[in-house]
Amino acid sequence: MERAPLDVSTVLRRLSEHSSRPRYAFMVLNLISEAAGPSGSVGPEVVRQGVAVPVRDWLSDALAPLAIRDQRRSKLAARAAENLAGELPSDPEAAAQAVDTEIRERVRRSGKTNVSRAVSDLVRAGLLRRHYAGWCKNHQNRGGQRKSVYTVNASALAALRRNSQLL
Repeated sequence: MERAPLDVSTVLRRLSEHSSRPRYAFMVLNLISEAAGPSGSVGPEVVRQGVAVPVRDWLSDALAPLAIRDQRRSKLAARAAENLAGELPSDPEAAAQAVDTEIRERVRRSGKTNVSRAVSDLVRAGLLRRHYAGWCKNHQNRGGQRKSVYTVNASALAALRRNSQLL
């Protein structure tokens, strides 16, 4: 599916043709290319600060600040507190921590769905390949709960890594 050498404007054009949210898909592609090794692959886990995290969780967490704005966070906190009403501890500090944990879990869950949709758009655009660790060979994740591995197209990876210093 390699057409011509890619540059960032060509990547953006392809995304606008294949994605309903091209800016979000571009952010996902950029994060994947940043974490990818020389082969352009990342996954099934990303090691950050000595902790191995599944790649979809890592992408969701990296994009979480976009999802939590003040007004939306207060509504999300109210819904989380309402759902946890019978389970919240009586200590206000512990209750606030439980609500924050629930908010993070909800944001991660929804973020993983958004990341999967963006990755599907990137695959359709020919900028990324996706496979799952444990699908064809015996692997620690054999069966359900397979973990994603993403490989950025070599031309797209070169375009993103060329002059990649953002100011």
